[in-house]
Amino acid sequence: MSANGLTYETAIARIEEIIRRLDSGEAGLRETLDLVKEGRDLVEYCAGELEAVSRGLEELRLDDLVARLEGAQR
Repeated sequence: MSANGLTYETAIARIEEIIRRLDSGEAGLRETLDLVKEGRDLVEYCAGELEAVSRGLEELRLDDLVARLEGAQR
């Protein structure tokens, strides 16, 4: 969990809420603008989280490859 209490899962849930509200057609102009801004920020947060996980998985694969190569040299 991040310092502000936001997780990938809570961000996704909030994005889904925003989409439902926007799709309802009930949001006024100002609310629509605010929701779009919030949604954009949440999407950027989620993209960063996915990138961090991807880098972590890549590092794990490299560690595994190094271990296999070192094992093959013995």
